[in-house]
Amino acid sequence: MREIVVLSGKGGTGKTSLTAAFAHLASPVLICDLDVDAPDLHLILHPEQTQTHEFMGGHTAVIDSDTCTACGLCGQMCRFDAIECVDGRYRVNSLRCEGCSVCVHFCPEGAIAFPEKQSGHWFSSWTRFGPMMHAQLFASEENSGKLVALLRSRAKEKATEIGMELILSDGPPGIGCPVISSLSGVSYAILVTEPTPSGRHDLERVVSLCGHFGVPAGVIVNKSDLNPKECAGIERYCKDHHLDLIGKLPFDPVITHAMVEAKAVTEFESSGFTNRIRSLWDRICELAIQNKN
Repeated sequence: MREIVVLSGKGGTGKTSLTAAFAHLASPVLICDLDVDAPDLHLILHPEQTQTHEFMGGHTAVIDSDTCTACGLCGQMCRFDAIECVDGRYRVNSLRCEGCSVCVHFCPEGAIAFPEKQSGHWFSSWTRFGPMMHAQLFASEENSGKLVALLRSRAKEKATEIGMELILSDGPPGIGCPVISSLSGVSYAILVTEPTPSGRHDLERVVSLCGHFGVPAGVIVNKSDLNPKECAGIERYCKDHHLDLIGKLPFDPVITHAMVEAKAVTEFESSGFTNRIRSLWDRICELAIQNKN
């Protein structure tokens, strides 16, 4: 089983649009949207949810007012100002509580419970390109890396169950915890960048991350004709660091038109641009096979 993840190091590079196009070209394929904080692949794929599950991703302290003696120790020890005293009774402000459990451990009366809380949902769905695993954290919730790991685990189980040989994942932007959770142990990483100083800077960060985890990676330069000088610099960087330069894509409004129609660009219109994407996918398949873990 191969697992390919599409990353960017930053948002706005065209990562999700390319993932949708690759899913169309590879269909049937098992698709994962691993951007659990702000997912948007569903806007193109319109998944029909077949299963919905609660994601329990953390804990929040709760004070039992009948047991509490109002000694105030919890309020003194809380570094997040989450303990409030109202009319002589102590309570926890759940919006401020970071789930550190200091108050739970040091309460002399054992009056503070620490129940698990729901932090979001994850879904098993079906799309026109194949099955899909995706999720949505609640606003301001943490543990996105844990949710990403859960999605990947369920995706592998599903792929084994239905005999699917490829998992294609749209990864989150940046290089933080959810990206690390998306990247570790995959067969190949597609890194989408753009020819700007910030695009190159963030590409270098995610390349370093791939190197740390020993994941082979290739680069796609999107909107490559907007800044030829920066694009040439990215090409040199790939050569110097022995990275696969999968290819380059010019700026083309067809991407926007396809998004408006909620379609993958390769199913929206057949053109020179979409033929370039087909060539990129053929090249990715060759590289992923060569570098299969």
